[in-house]
Amino acid sequence: MYLCDLKNFNDMDKTGTAGNKGPGIRSDVWVAVSPVRGGGLQINIDSKVKALFGRQIRALVEEMLHFFEIEHAQVVIEDAGAVDFVLAARLEGAIKQVIQTDKEFLLPLLEENTTASGKDDFRFSRLYLPGNSPKLMLNAGVHKPNGLILDMEDAVAPAKKTEARFLVRNALRSLHFYAAERMVRINQGKRGLEDLEYVIPHFANMILIPKCEEVEDVLRVAGKSKQLLEQNNLDHPVWFMPIVESAKGVMNAYQIAGADPHVAAMAIGLEDYTADLGTRRTNEGTESFFARSMVVNAARAAGIQPIDSVFSDVSDMQALAENVKRSKALGFDGMGCIHPRQISIVHENFAPDAAEIEKAKKIFIAFKEAEAKGLGVVSLGSKMIDPPVVKRAQTTITLAINTGRLNESWENDDNMEVASPSTL
Repeated sequence: MYLCDLKNFNDMDKTGTAGNKGPGIRSDVWVAVSPVRGGGLQINIDSKVKALFGRQIRALVEEMLHFFEIEHAQVVIEDAGAVDFVLAARLEGAIKQVIQTDKEFLLPLLEENTTASGKDDFRFSRLYLPGNSPKLMLNAGVHKPNGLILDMEDAVAPAKKTEARFLVRNALRSLHFYAAERMVRINQGKRGLEDLEYVIPHFANMILIPKCEEVEDVLRVAGKSKQLLEQNNLDHPVWFMPIVESAKGVMNAYQIAGADPHVAAMAIGLEDYTADLGTRRTNEGTESFFARSMVVNAARAAGIQPIDSVFSDVSDMQALAENVKRSKALGFDGMGCIHPRQISIVHENFAPDAAEIEKAKKIFIAFKEAEAKGLGVVSLGSKMIDPPVVKRAQTTITLAINTGRLNESWENDDNMEVASPSTL
């Protein structure tokens, strides 16, 4: 029996709409679905690429209408170059405004979008993408950020948040991330927990938890995520990045950082934090020095990555570079980006410089020589080398290799002389 046989429509006089249209809209589509009492499926397609892709668009629309058991409806498609996963998301969003169903229309899942990420993966950069704007998603990965964030919170207008869920879900399955970590920033509170139903079963690597102020904010998300993984017979790791954005959150930073074993990083959001303080955010950052230091220390004490806030002036690359250097000096491991042009600046200035690399190489070689001789405590010159120093040197070398600043076979190529290790 077809759901459109009147009784299962929410309202026979209602039209469901989703998507965007008008001047300046690209890679998106606007869809309207109206129930009718008879006459079959009436599909009107307006697209600049109709001559090339009209049949493909119609076939997908018909497939979805039959999937949702809709036999009689008027459907209007105003296409601005949407790819299949965008069209499918918009159509499903419109359909679910006029019928009651728990069914999901899922396009094939890209194999590359099932890869897991590690808790300690490098996260120099994370690029925010509005969760309801497909044109900004489609080629974002080519800019090589460490992570791509599909943002369901501040970047989505309240009236569009429900339809954004379908787009984010489909993007997790079909978008080419180009090896970037697949991140999603959910909404706050109950809406955020509901967002997880569209995210966790579709292999998101990391969930960004906004406006965290206490441990319970993390535990609720972690508990719901675990439940969804079990319900869907999945066991891939899902990491969490709570974002501290208030004075209360800063004061509870250590407890938040250690709230759950899957918390891999903690970020600070300075726009909301400075608003909470009643002060103005500056490039110098004196007004946020305390908060940023608290987040770094809390994260380090909990054994996770401290991640700095975004830099909001996308036109001033010099100011961004200075901000990244200050961020690195404070102890942060990365920061957010709101424009692709910021990514290379963030990577360049977070990466170890020549002096840091040389020092790390000397420490690493001295430690290896000492280890080969069975020495427990070693020195390099007049300075003792203890395990934390060695670990930091190893991290620096790995970063240098990953950023192309050091050859992977540097130990074989390098004939540098180092001080002989000696027992202290």
